This record gives sequence, structure tokens and C-alpha cells, in this order.
Amino acid sequence: MTNYTHWLIRARLKTRQLLLVVALSEEGNIHRAAQVLNMTQPAASKLLKDLEDVLGVQLFERLPRGMRPTWYGETLIRHARAALNSLNQANEELQAAKLGQFGQASLGAITAPGVMLLPPTIAAVKQANPHLRITIQIESSNVLIEQLYRGTLDVMIGRLSEEHDASDLRYEIIGDEPVCAVARPGHPLFAIDKLVLTDLLDFCWIVPPVGSVMRHKFDLMFQELDLQQLTNRVETGSLLFLTKMMQQSDMVSIMALDVARYYADHGLLRILPVVLPCEMEPFGFITRRDKPLSPAAQVLLSALKTSALAVYGPKGAVSAS
Repeated sequence: MTNYTHWLIRARLKTRQLLLVVALSEEGNIHRAAQVLNMTQPAASKLLKDLEDVLGVQLFERLPRGMRPTWYGETLIRHARAALNSLNQANEELQAAKLGQFGQASLGAITAPGVMLLPPTIAAVKQANPHLRITIQIESSNVLIEQLYRGTLDVMIGRLSEEHDASDLRYEIIGDEPVCAVARPGHPLFAIDKLVLTDLLDFCWIVPPVGSVMRHKFDLMFQELDLQQLTNRVETGSLLFLTKMMQQSDMVSIMALDVARYYADHGLLRILPVVLPCEMEPFGFITRRDKPLSPAAQVLLSALKTSALAVYGPKGAVSAS
């Protein structure tokens, strides 16, 4: 039998209180948060005070020019976001069911599987389920994991590193990501026989920004080879800028092999015949253990796993928690 003494009922927690703490975290000001929620400032202040009284903790520090979440506030904000996102998803699924649609799933991926795995998968899913709504983001693993925790993503394809708290995440490895050096077609380096890494050091490099996994591995490669770190470089995470810049110059760059092959197939770049001792960790499917997948997300994940076997082989048999 259902236990109706749940603390939410005893505390009479209101949805508007959850909306308020999230708005306060984003606006940093009770007046602006009240405006966002279309309520008066006194009403917002009372909602917050009632919530703090019920919980018995201070959620926000009152500062001369705004408000800042306490440790208790940060905890509630994280769960409030997840709860509100879940309620939004429930409404979307109900509305979709009323309209005869299937629902919505949100997917995030790093670039390489975004190029190789997503297109055939999405095409197959949409052919079988034309009314299923799919949103896709291509970002770094760190950005995607933050969005996964916020509840704005159902499934992501990326990496887990030591800095991530993986206790609430399910991780299934699906493939490796070799890297290579690239340059424009007709670059002088293609005229060199038996090209080696040091031949590339006289040219300006376009490299990923500091903080990305590939940039860390790239810098580590120079340290391990006892080479001086590059000073003649341009840093960007934009592949559109990178490809346009390289077509107009003799710059070289590092790139995931699958992405480089895509550009090479379209004649935009060529892969330089040089070995880069720069190994990237495997990537895989990542979902939250504490958030059940919607039917739409389950359909999408199942299709992704089927496509991954065809694209990468049976590497997904290895999994980690």
C-alpha cells in the first residue's frame, strides 16, 4: 500500500517553490526571480521563507546586491532542476500521446560518434517512428555530463574521467577514438617522404581549447616525447572555423580520425601520413541510474546500440559503472 506520509506531503512542498529556487540560482536576485515567475517580490520572499522554515536550513545567503545559494541551497537546486525537468517531460509525453505522437528523447554526443554513429541511427529511428521528437547536441563530455545531471539529456555518448562522480551513472563502452594530424589538400607536408612529427612543428597548429580531453592528451604527447610545447598555435573548439582556416592557410591540426575521414571524403582536408602517439580513452553510452528512461529514450538507446555494433564492432560488451 502507498505510504501517504511522504515528507513532501507533510512539508506541503509547492512546485512554485522549486521554480523559485531554480530562478534564484540563475538570476541571483529575488526581484528578478519574482519577475521571471510573474509574482511580486513579497510573495517570492514569503515562498522562500516558508520553504526554509519547513526544511530547517538556510538555502540562500542574503548579500547586499543579491543572493547566493548555501551548500543546502545547491543541493536542493540540483534536485529541483531534475524534478522540474521530469515534470516537463511527463507533460510533453502526455501531450504527445493526446496528439497520437510517441514522445521526445534528448541525446548528446562528442564529435566523432556524432559524425559516425548518429546519422544512420537517427535515420533508422525516424523511419520507424516518424512522430518521435529527437533533440541532439554535439559538445564535449564535460558539458554533456553536466546536462545529463541537470536532466536536460536522456542519453549521452562520451567519456568518463576521474573528475566525474560516476556513482549515479551507467557507462557502456562502445569504441575508441584514434586521432590524427590533418592539413589542406596540396599542403607542402604531403611532398615529404617518411613524414615525422617534428616535420610539422614549423607550421602553426590549430588545437582544441584548454580543458578539453584532446588538448590534454596533445600537450601530454609533447611532454612524453620531450618536445617543447607549441607556442605558434590557435585554440578553438569550432570545427567550422578550423576547416575554413585550414583551407586558406598552411596550418595543421589534430582531429579525431573518424571526423578527419569525413572531411577527407568531401575533399576539405587530408590526413597527414604521420603517427601521433596521442591515445584517447574509449567513449560510450552514459545514462543516469536514478532516472528511468522514457519509452522514447529507450527506443533511441536501443537503436544506438544496434548501430554501434555495426559501426564499431562488439566493443560494447565491455562495460563500467
